[in-house]
Amino acid sequence: MVKHVGPEAPGDERGALLSFIAEQRGGIRRALLGLTAEQASSRPSASELSLAGLLKHVAEVEQGWIARAKGEPPAVHRDESNWHECFVLVGDEDVTSQLAYYEKVAAETEAFIRAVPSLDDTFELPRTSWNPKDEWLSMRWLCLHLIRETARHAGHADIVRESLDGATAFALVAAEQQAEAGS
Repeated sequence: MVKHVGPEAPGDERGALLSFIAEQRGGIRRALLGLTAEQASSRPSASELSLAGLLKHVAEVEQGWIARAKGEPPAVHRDESNWHECFVLVGDEDVTSQLAYYEKVAAETEAFIRAVPSLDDTFELPRTSWNPKDEWLSMRWLCLHLIRETARHAGHADIVRESLDGATAFALVAAEQQAEAGS
């Protein structure tokens, strides 16, 4: 279950797009509620994915796309030699630090998208191993892509979490609401 995103304020397309990105980020974060570090890094399904790895991946990918839109290099360069590290915690990385990083990335995304003059503004996505030609992409496309990317992995997170301990999105939303009420 996901939280409902209400209709945008009239004329606030940016707000609507950002709300849908935030909704999907919440699904990733919720899937980690109440888990130990060992549980968060475990791979209980047929997939190689862990919740900690999914968290790291979505934060890194979002940061990379916003950096590209700003004309900057991503904070972490990924290619075939280190792609596997995108989905696992390495060194001193832990879930707490990745959650904090994801919050920082989310704030940067929000500020950037709110500040661009128009969602029709474009940025160049140069040719890479995963992008076979130079392309110009709009800020609207960027937001829609972030929604799609995050939603895809939030769905993975639901399956991984349910495989871990049987907790469904319904139960996690209820637990999150209880935690918020107690704060």
